[in-house]
Amino acid sequence: MPTLLKGALRHVVLGAGAVVMLAPFAMMVAISLKSPGEVFAPTFKLLPDVWYAHQNYAEAFTKQPLARYLLNGVIVGAAIFFFQALIAVPCAYALAKLRWCGRETTFVFVLLGLLIPPQVTAIPLYIGIWQLGLLDTYAAIILPSTISVFGIFLMRQFFRTVPDDLLHAARLDGLSEFAIVWRIMLPMAVPAMVSFGILSLIWNWNEFFWPLIVIQSEHLATPPLGVSFFSNAEAGTNYGVLMAAAVSINAPLILAFLFAQRWFIDGVTMSAVK
Repeated sequence: MPTLLKGALRHVVLGAGAVVMLAPFAMMVAISLKSPGEVFAPTFKLLPDVWYAHQNYAEAFTKQPLARYLLNGVIVGAAIFFFQALIAVPCAYALAKLRWCGRETTFVFVLLGLLIPPQVTAIPLYIGIWQLGLLDTYAAIILPSTISVFGIFLMRQFFRTVPDDLLHAARLDGLSEFAIVWRIMLPMAVPAMVSFGILSLIWNWNEFFWPLIVIQSEHLATPPLGVSFFSNAEAGTNYGVLMAAAVSINAPLILAFLFAQRWFIDGVTMSAVK
């Protein structure tokens, strides 16, 4: 009986947590389906009396270039992840499998890098981007995020689970260390790479602070920055259209996670073995 009670209590707590987490998304979707009159009605109903979804979503893509914002998010997110993976994989391999002086000290600095908020380095990064003449370009958004200390840490944890005997056999077959990284370690690390890719995509897709200060052209705006253009201080904000834009921007992230959730869970759990 105590076991059943604990199980029921656990499910109640988890269910309550799920409701709290999903409630804002449910309200976002509900408002995106309503007319302006229903949005400001004195009583809230989850489903609208008159479905206004077509008008809201059509206006979201015509009032602002929302499709362009989504494309910018894909370009920026894909480019950042490519460079992050290109740097993180060999660095993680060196920290996990190679023996060299200062390895543990270097790993400590990697862990310290996880503790530094991105806002701390914003001013020197902005000055550097300005001196390079890259402000208001894709490069201004991409370059500061090309090195991910979290990616190095995550991949290092996964590589530590790979048996050393496999690497010794590869060396005996004549493979160089770079060949081992890209031909053996990387294919084995697909679950960890998927986990890293999902987390990187979510972080960079939702990034608002850095694009806000380096981008001035509307056609280069990332999805969160583009949503801010839907607010009109003079005419007031049409919350139905605003929520339709928010749903359109969050939908790709949800679909990507649902598609890759098995690899995501495998990568996180396998990286936490050691």
